[in-house]
Amino acid sequence: MQDWTLQQWLEHAERLHAQAIHLGLERVERVRAALDLRFSCPVFTVAGTNGKGSTCALLEQILLAAGYRVGVYGSPHLVRFEERCRIRGSMMEAAALLPHLLAVEQARCSVQPAVELTYFEFTTLAIMRLLSLSELDAVVLEVGMGGRLDAVNVVDADCAIITSIALDHTQFLGADREAIGFEKAGIMRPGRPVIVADPAPPQSVIEHAAVVGAKLWRMGHDFGYTATGQQQWNYIGHALRRPGLAYPAMRGANQLLNASAALAALEALQERLPTSAQDVRQGLARAELPGRFQILPGQPTVVLDVAHNPHAVAVLAENLDAMGYAPHTHAVFGAMADKDVAQMLARIAPLVDRWYLCDLPTPRAARAVDIDAVLRPLLPADHAVVGLYADPQTAFAQATACAEPADRILVFGSFFTVGGVLAQGVPRMQGRHATHPSP
Repeated sequence: MQDWTLQQWLEHAERLHAQAIHLGLERVERVRAALDLRFSCPVFTVAGTNGKGSTCALLEQILLAAGYRVGVYGSPHLVRFEERCRIRGSMMEAAALLPHLLAVEQARCSVQPAVELTYFEFTTLAIMRLLSLSELDAVVLEVGMGGRLDAVNVVDADCAIITSIALDHTQFLGADREAIGFEKAGIMRPGRPVIVADPAPPQSVIEHAAVVGAKLWRMGHDFGYTATGQQQWNYIGHALRRPGLAYPAMRGANQLLNASAALAALEALQERLPTSAQDVRQGLARAELPGRFQILPGQPTVVLDVAHNPHAVAVLAENLDAMGYAPHTHAVFGAMADKDVAQMLARIAPLVDRWYLCDLPTPRAARAVDIDAVLRPLLPADHAVVGLYADPQTAFAQATACAEPADRILVFGSFFTVGGVLAQGVPRMQGRHATHPSP
């Protein structure tokens, strides 16, 4: 094991537990204790259904602009596993993680009987250990699923953030927003601030804050924002205002919610991590995250979005509506079998003219033929499914072959869908009448 590569470690982690998902903190806590894993700097944890990654990126870039040494953990990745951790603004190197993977293996085996960890738990502990030993001023941890029983929750954060709460992972988290909200609320800690960015949070979130004695900051009550046109907005906090801010570089209808949550969290820890108005402006301008309503220039325009639940797809539909006119929209789509595919597609089907449905390289994925059966009854008469494909790459190649230069191609659904297209690279100017490549 001493000379294993990252790939060998990841394959080992996949074999350790019979279940891909096994919620619960007892096993993770035993290994954390054996590792003596702890942080000596302020820690933010970010939970929620959608908007977590964007909020983490905004926090990271504002703190980097202020001169702090920042580490970020998030999952899943799109193309390379190393994307799951950034240290001081750069993606972690595989070699840097190897000793921490070994340490987790030794720690889990030191507890008798040896602790069975899932792939997510094993790699999360390794990355958190790397961050804890990297001499950082602040750490931002994105919660994987839920919150109360997620591996990240073995860390007592100084500030918790809960973004949107919507229906997703219902087989694990519960069938309604109240149940899901209770799971997300599990990241709260007594006497510490929790930033709730959902404008209409479930009552279970508010009640849990009172039960544990967390300092609740609610969007629209304790902090918020006002838009002052298409170019500027104002943050209004507990005691701090940030007027005349430019819109975040990340596109999308919900980014002001995410940015307000990030600013509220920074206000809550202002005494420990002071930031200036200039730091905020620079951070908003620099924050970016692949696959979150990411628009690639060139012809045809390509839009990449990891919207993989009904709430996220509804936001994606709003963002598409707000874009400029395109004669036709072509969509490459693949999703997990446990998602509410029918509701996802019902919202966006009227906006897409041609569909390219794909299988994905994981047993959890819905088959393209099954997605097709759900989609066809939802399509307007002049819209069509062009074909079913073995993978996102083949589907995207067909979409680019069919699209005119003025059209747009939407790639959305699972991380596997967007990641599959990004992994092969996205050629520019692939429309049938393209005459030259763009720089």
